[in-house]
Amino acid sequence: MSLMNWFEDKRRFGGLIGAFIEKATKGYVLSEREKDRYIKIDTTKGLWTRCDNCENMLYVRFLRQNRRICEECGYHLQMSSTERIELLIDRGTWHPMDEDMVARDVLRFSDEDSYKNRVTFYQKRTGLTDAIQTGIGKLDGTPVALGVMDFQFMGGSMGSVVGEKITRLIEYATRKSMPLIIVCSSGGARMQEGTLSLMQMAKISSVLQIHQAQKRLLYIPILTYPTTGGVTASFGMLGDIIIAEPKAYIAFAGKRVIEQTLRQKIPDGFQVAESLFDHGLLDLIVPRNLSKGVLSEIFELYGSAPCKERNNYYFR
Repeated sequence: MSLMNWFEDKRRFGGLIGAFIEKATKGYVLSEREKDRYIKIDTTKGLWTRCDNCENMLYVRFLRQNRRICEECGYHLQMSSTERIELLIDRGTWHPMDEDMVARDVLRFSDEDSYKNRVTFYQKRTGLTDAIQTGIGKLDGTPVALGVMDFQFMGGSMGSVVGEKITRLIEYATRKSMPLIIVCSSGGARMQEGTLSLMQMAKISSVLQIHQAQKRLLYIPILTYPTTGGVTASFGMLGDIIIAEPKAYIAFAGKRVIEQTLRQKIPDGFQVAESLFDHGLLDLIVPRNLSKGVLSEIFELYGSAPCKERNNYYFR
């Protein structure tokens, strides 16, 4: 039987074959939620995963080729920061910035484990120094400054390193008159750093004001699943054009917290990207496989707009 025929049979008898594969692969088959629960298992070596939406079994190799979009229902699964960079930036043009920055345990925070040990663990698990990668590159030939948050590193939480790297990226983009893109994927501020993490919201917003209002340069945030807390309350919603992926969960506080605070029932799906778009909080909802083309067209329109300042990079 050919591989294509095997997959056709899998789709036809989805329930039976899915159950068989799940039993056969056992520890290797984990959904994204289960991966967080069994955090010590190295899921990068697994052959199969499960769609969070339709629960269909997905072959990891084909899933990566499909930009981590489920072939059955079109659901956008979580994507690593490195995969995002490969998706958006032209090959061979990426130049990372501030890779040597690491978090310090100023508060000596400890719960079930010390903050220092947690950071070390996630550094080994993801190969990153913190929850964001920043740098410059070309998007269809256009020079851009890009920051990509990674939810796999402590839930993409915004600590002092994340805030400082974003701030330096914005300042560099402002000096070089480059457009800015930040891909958001975060659970909010990092509680292990207390007030230091909350300060990053104001710091980033202040340099963004210079980039956008004073220098009239373009900033586009891309909101992915999930974008919550302090990221939503600051730079996530300050873009000139705010883009979200389909079905992305975007919120400040979770549904349960809101219901307990307001003491009233909140409708299901009100914090999904489509609902926010209907209420005017987003400008575009763009599928992942079209995002590079859409961004390229936006930059082309922006570059041809009248009344541009002389220091803009399009006029160099």
